[in-house]
Order: sequence, then structure tokens, then C-alpha cells
Amino acid sequence: MSLPRRTVLPINKIFQLKSYDYPLPEALIAQEPLSQRDKCRLLVIDRREGTIRHGVFSRLSDYLPEKSSLVVNNSKVIPARLLGKRKTGGAVEIFLLKALGDGHRFEALLRPLKKIREGEEIDLGRGISAKLEDKLKRTVSFNKKDIIKHLARVGHIPLPPYIKRPDTPADQKDYQTVYASRPGSVASPTAGLHFTKELMAGLKSRGHGFLELTLHINYGTFKPVECDDIRQHPIHTESYSLKPAVYDKILKAKDGGKPVVAVGTTSLRVLESVAQTGVYEGATNLFIYPGYDFKMADALITNFHLPRSTLLMLVCAFGGHDLIMEAYRQAVKERYRFYSYGDAMLIL
Repeated sequence: MSLPRRTVLPINKIFQLKSYDYPLPEALIAQEPLSQRDKCRLLVIDRREGTIRHGVFSRLSDYLPEKSSLVVNNSKVIPARLLGKRKTGGAVEIFLLKALGDGHRFEALLRPLKKIREGEEIDLGRGISAKLEDKLKRTVSFNKKDIIKHLARVGHIPLPPYIKRPDTPADQKDYQTVYASRPGSVASPTAGLHFTKELMAGLKSRGHGFLELTLHINYGTFKPVECDDIRQHPIHTESYSLKPAVYDKILKAKDGGKPVVAVGTTSLRVLESVAQTGVYEGATNLFIYPGYDFKMADALITNFHLPRSTLLMLVCAFGGHDLIMEAYRQAVKERYRFYSYGDAMLIL
């Protein structure tokens, strides 16, 4: 007796992983920042009109709605790449992934992990050392209680894996936003890299405002989606905080008809997390993909993102899948610069 054939329903196109793929010449992946942050190109997308325009970031005020409230992520990138030595003299690389909450313990990548024993001390120089606590969980502890304050003495800025060069002293400034103030990220909130203090002052003089929140980006942001149905992807968790008084200002702006502009996918993720939960500080595993009902932001400033990434899915949810993917095709055709040190996009 044969069993009845199981019916497999097709996945809606919008949830198919392949719908978030696009071809990108390697030459378009920016390896260096521009000498002037705000001189990058700006792709301007109007969702209502379905239009795509080309501009320059320094003229952002020409495209923003009047009296916008720009919400920025003030997280600061820590020097998360550490180079040390075992007592045997062997070289070790430690890449910090996520703080574990007590000031001196981190989840980390270690190389060569197989050779390092649990409890083994790794000398990082200048009186700082690390110890592998748990090989399976890849946790390390440091001999300094508030290690983040000491990392600048021994660490390197953790450039993304698609930047194929060693970090330089210039990256310590270039890979930070000008308003970064709260250390904790291992990747930069790159949409904010295009702002200069002069540009921000000019925007304020035209009636726009800036409000801050914090989301510490961990290495999970680079994890590719591998499920054919994107809804099955286990999204990474990141810690955030938003002061209640700042959230009240955002709500007041919305009630007063002043558009809220999320500067970066990280700011958008925090705004939506707080709107959903009412929790101002904690950890979010919110996965935003097409079909999501946005509650807070009226516009989004963002960089271009990796194919098949959760960040691209978030942007498609905000701007509309077909319109965003067409914008990406145009950006490739017009030879925009992609990813962290690349050009920007404004979605209205």
C-alpha cells in the first residue's frame, strides 16, 4: 500500500532566500573611506512615488522632510581584534564577539582554538592577559575588570571581513561615527559614518533634530541567512538601550507631524523593539522582513548591504522588495561604492 503523496506548498517569493540575491562586482566593495565623509553618493528612494534619484549626502537637507527627527545609534566600536602569545611562544588571535555582562568576560573567536587549553593564559602585552574559560562556548575572561577601557592599548579596530586589508591607525577614527560615545560594538553603525559635525550643525539650523539611542552591534550581523525560507532563520540578539525621555520626544515628534528618520538599521531595530515590547533596555532578537508592520520610522538612512543578509531583508521590508532590489541594480550599474565604507541610501 502506497502512502499518499505529501503536498509541498511553494514559498511565497517574498520569503525565498534567492529573492535577496544580487550580482556585485568585487571592485565595487569599498576598501577605503572617502577623504570627506559627507561627499559620498546618496541614492534617494520615494516609496509613494516609486522613484529613484541620485544625489550627494552633503545635500541631505534637500531631500529630508521638513523638521525631521533623526534618530542615531551612539554605540562606539571597540578594538575587538586582539593579538597575543601563549607561554609556548605561539601566536593567538582573539576576536571579541559579545560582552557577557560583567565587564571582563566575552564570547570570542580564537585562532588556533584547537591548540589552546582551557585555563591557559594568553599574554596581550602592556599588562593585559586573557584566559580561555570554556572551549565549547568560546568564552574568555580578562585580568582587568572593565576590559573595554583598556582595549585601546592592545586592540585593533575590527574591520569587516569584506575589507581585504589590515586595519590602520586611521581606521580608529574613520570607522567611528562622529557622535559615537558608548563603547560596545564590534562593527560600526555604518549609516552614521557619513555625518560630519558641520553637516549636523547645518541640519539643526534648518530645523531638524537629533536624538540618540544605543544598540551594540555584535558579529552576528554578518551571519548569512542559509534557510530557503527566510522566516526560519535564527536571528542574532543584540543589546540596546533607549532613554524613556528620548522615546517620549520621538512620540511627541510623531504626534506633531514631524517625520522620524532612523539613521541605520540598528536605530530602526531599537525603535521597533521598544514600540513592540515597551522595554527601554535589554536585548532584541527582532527579525524584520517584508510583511512587517512598521510603527515608528517614516524614513530610513542606510548603507548598501550584503546579499542574502538580514539587513537587506529589513531594508526591503521598509522600502518594498521590488523597489529596493531595483535600486540595488541601479546602484551597481551606476557604480556606487558598497558596504561599510561605501555610499548611502535614503528611503522616504
